Amino acid sequence: MLVLIARPIVLAVLALLLAGPAQAQAPATVPPEKVKQLFDLLDDPSVKAWVAEQRNQDAGSTAASAAAGASPASASSDAAAAPDQMSTMASSTLDRIKHHIERIVQTLPLLPGQFAHVRAKTMQDMSSRGSAGIFLLIAVFIAAGLALTWATYKLTRPFRLWIIAQSKDTPLGRAKKIGGRTLYSSLLIVSFALGSAGAFMLFDWPMLIREIVLTFLIAAVVTWAVRTYVIAMLVPSFMKVENAVEVRALPVTNEAADHWSYWLSRIAGVFAFFAAAFNLLPGLGIDRDGMVVLSLGAEFVLLLLLLLAVWRRPRTRRNDGHSRTAVTWLLTAYFIALFLERTAGLYTWFWFTLAAFVLPFTIVLTQRGVNFVLRPGSEEAGRPTIPAVTIAVIDRGIRMILILAAAYVRARVWGLDMQSMQDSNTTTTLILRGLINIIVIALAADLGWSIIKALIERKLGIETRHAVIGDEDMPVVDPQQARLRTLLPIIQNILLAVIVVMAVLMMLASVGIQIGPLIAGAGVVGVAVGFGAQTLVKDVISGVFYLLDDAFRVGEYISSGSYRGTVESFSLRSVKLRHHRGPLFTIPFGELGAVQNQSRDWVTDKFNITVGYDTDIEFARKLIKRIGLELAEDPEFKNWVIEPIKMQGVQEFGEYGIVLRVKVTTRPGGAFAMKGRFFLRLRQAFKEQGIELPFPTVHVEGLQSPHGAENAPVEITPELKLAVAQSHTNRRRKKASTTE
Repeated sequence: MLVLIARPIVLAVLALLLAGPAQAQAPATVPPEKVKQLFDLLDDPSVKAWVAEQRNQDAGSTAASAAAGASPASASSDAAAAPDQMSTMASSTLDRIKHHIERIVQTLPLLPGQFAHVRAKTMQDMSSRGSAGIFLLIAVFIAAGLALTWATYKLTRPFRLWIIAQSKDTPLGRAKKIGGRTLYSSLLIVSFALGSAGAFMLFDWPMLIREIVLTFLIAAVVTWAVRTYVIAMLVPSFMKVENAVEVRALPVTNEAADHWSYWLSRIAGVFAFFAAAFNLLPGLGIDRDGMVVLSLGAEFVLLLLLLLAVWRRPRTRRNDGHSRTAVTWLLTAYFIALFLERTAGLYTWFWFTLAAFVLPFTIVLTQRGVNFVLRPGSEEAGRPTIPAVTIAVIDRGIRMILILAAAYVRARVWGLDMQSMQDSNTTTTLILRGLINIIVIALAADLGWSIIKALIERKLGIETRHAVIGDEDMPVVDPQQARLRTLLPIIQNILLAVIVVMAVLMMLASVGIQIGPLIAGAGVVGVAVGFGAQTLVKDVISGVFYLLDDAFRVGEYISSGSYRGTVESFSLRSVKLRHHRGPLFTIPFGELGAVQNQSRDWVTDKFNITVGYDTDIEFARKLIKRIGLELAEDPEFKNWVIEPIKMQGVQEFGEYGIVLRVKVTTRPGGAFAMKGRFFLRLRQAFKEQGIELPFPTVHVEGLQSPHGAENAPVEITPELKLAVAQSHTNRRRKKASTTE
């Protein structure tokens, strides 16, 4: 690891200190006492604060732009064309590119002289130590940071054991593992920073040595931090963690984790040390054009590293060879386009192109990581889950932070100050300020809607569609849950419309559009639409009152006029009824009328049983009661019965028997199967006790024979019996329908 960190240091410092003076004329020698006075003056805190303020006010922000690999766009745009020159956007862009390339070509011959000046300036202050002494000094303090990190590793063994002990089979356990690894990585990073840069700050050093060594030590800390956090998130195979695939922060394979932990650490290290070198070069005498030329070389090295990482990445199970090759070529074209934009000086296009890929990619990667870490637990652990609202808040919160951070970085790179934008009234600042406000409003609306949607979906996901299973496998319809399933989808649609309307109005107000006339115009249009769509308004208002009256809920069986069926869903205008034979009715609320709800609270079913005239009615009553009590205690019907089957009394004297009235009270939907079982048991009991269940019969006598004999019996044919029985049955049904 020491060789890995020290290698970029050697390359960067060699570029600073070992530039040959023979290629250009060396600058005039400066008296050492004046140099000492200059460094003493620069070491004064008030002078440092003034210099820092001046650098921040500089529109170019040379040091920060060089560290990020950027150069100010205004430097080339101002010199590309005269202020009064009228040209199209395309020609102006071509002029800027041409001028930028000409500056690069003109600066190349001047770089040896600037490096000679840098070498002369640095060697005067480091003459007592030499370049080898500087390298050794940096290596010693890096070794001190590694030593303190090793000591921290040994002292924090209980904390590591606690992280290992967390369960990988539950979302909370996985979140604790990742949070613990992140905290542990932070402790190691702080230890390395204190052991390297912190130990260096304890001693007094010459000004130039202090700046060089401290800058590269900070770069080493950044490299170490990136490597530590990448290892904590990806858990590569060299860490020898059991079930590493399940405890990672992202759903990646072992090969992908090893690949990206290797390449991301090295790319971050090279970038950090290039940034450290570019942070030192302006103070050592390299001008802005020289910085642009040097940054192109550094960006070319980073481009090669990125392409190597992309082309050598392992193949995943989700794509085949063709899709992998296509993605690889697209990424290659994207990175080359970024490099060409930097080379041409199109810095605005560069940042737009960079953000157009990096920001969505980071958001998608974060969403996958959140869903992967907080996925439901294993069956052995009982399938524990994290509430959907918690996942939504975490996901949308991270997304909001990423987008706001990207906007802030862009503003800093472009030299935009929010306070100056607030005080300025120029067109550009007004547009930028409006865009920032729109982004913030859209993010806030998205976060609020995600929380509301997650809460509603959580409520809708807990209850089943028609019935829930109780402790004793009892189908029970919870009225409160049924009402929630009825109202929540409508409330969700209303809230979505309210959030969208409010967000759009706030966005329009943020860009300076007066929304008062819009609201007034919308009111007038609403009144006109109300008069033109009276039926629609009637349906919506009727539906609101049906819901307020709690006339029916999702899953209940209702009838209204010629329509009947089970309520499946609602909209603002209509209700959908599923008939028991299958057809689906969509009925506007305005046409629904009076509603008969057959699934609310309880139902009473009454039916008749006919026994013979010689039957003992009291004995039959007790027999019916006994069978009703047995069915009420049957586990299949026990939880449906409210009042068991019993006889109410004698209904009437029928044509061929005594009609007994029987009733039962059950929960809605529970009487049908029990009624059929009751008839079977009652028939068997009556048969065992000798009780007759009469049925229509025909006895014919006194008819004349075909030969004229008055008292001769007539042959009873099956057709005659069937006709008489059918006549009795029709007459009985007609009488029963009129009495009921």
